[in-house]
Amino acid sequence: MHEPEVKMSKSEEQESSKIWGAFSLVSALLAATVARKGLNASWKAATGKEPPANPADPDVAMREALLWAAVSGTLIAVVRMLATRRAADYYARSTGKLPPGLRADA
Repeated sequence: MHEPEVKMSKSEEQESSKIWGAFSLVSALLAATVARKGLNASWKAATGKEPPANPADPDVAMREALLWAAVSGTLIAVVRMLATRRAADYYARSTGKLPPGLRADA
């Protein structure tokens, strides 16, 4: 899918790594923020209540705390992974190589 990588100097590798790190972090954080807003609105529509601010609070029902933790944790993790994959694809199309530290499994 991607062309073989060209060997970079150590300083080029470090610079590329910094760019990728910032790019992937920003894309993952933006995606997680958007997902969280959608999740909060969906929770409120489904339950008629605001989502628990802190599921560990003993005043939050155990069932509600567990459900919120499972749903929100799974959704945020999936959305962050998808955003990072899209960012990696964009990076690869822009530079002709995969981001530093990201290699396809053999």
